[in-house]
Amino acid sequence: MPRKKHAEHENHERWLVSYADFITLLFAFFVVMFATSQTDKAKAQAVSDSVKQALEGESMKSVVAMVLGGTVDNKGQGSAQRNGPGGQTRVVKTEEKPGDKVVELLPSLEVLSKELEKEIKSGKLKISMGARGLTISFTQAALFPSGEDVIAQDTYPSIQKIAMAILRIPNPVRMEGHTDSVPIHNSRFKSNWELSAARSIALLELLHSFDVPRERMSIAGYAETAPVEDNDTEEGRQKNRRVDLVILNETGVKGEPERAPVPKSGAPTTPSKAPAGPAK
Repeated sequence: MPRKKHAEHENHERWLVSYADFITLLFAFFVVMFATSQTDKAKAQAVSDSVKQALEGESMKSVVAMVLGGTVDNKGQGSAQRNGPGGQTRVVKTEEKPGDKVVELLPSLEVLSKELEKEIKSGKLKISMGARGLTISFTQAALFPSGEDVIAQDTYPSIQKIAMAILRIPNPVRMEGHTDSVPIHNSRFKSNWELSAARSIALLELLHSFDVPRERMSIAGYAETAPVEDNDTEEGRQKNRRVDLVILNETGVKGEPERAPVPKSGAPTTPSKAPAGPAK
């Protein structure tokens, strides 16, 4: 009598084989992708370094300069492509004008306050920082005899110290003469206007003798129109008789007229052509 076969149990875990194969393939895929990406980064970095090195080289700079700005000859002419075929580019060099560079004046204030301490304490001059710059105000009695424009020689050392401070900085300098309200009329000066302007010029010339260039300086005469005290008292009139030396800051420079570039020494200057007319 044949044996009865037992029914085989169904294996419900066969899916694990397929799942394991899938995970293995997926892992292999990510390994390949990771390896590929690392290779690409290395190649990209190498290409980037090569391009950067080429662009920073002198030869490439010359090529770029030639394309963008044209080749420039010794006459300042070029043939830049941006100007069209055969175009010319002229390189214009501008001279720096007085006042183009202006520096902070607080260090100068500190230095001059120390070097002129004796003169400040004696009342011969006063130093202050204002909206236009650093102002050094000389009393008339300290610089000039009454009604005169000749600077007293005993003030030369003080003015030389100021000149040395001016030479250390590029700022323009302005001399401003002032008088009191008492009219003057003598053989030399017909009005306070002439006296105040003459005193400004005298101070300018003395500073120039201490090597301060004239191109950096200017003068003004205000007569009695800008008093600092009341002219009704002798004390007030004495304070109003003064010459102010102003080392201009950026705000002060804006009030100065624009100046043409200073021609180089020996360079010919072209005279302005104007129609001749009767003298006025």
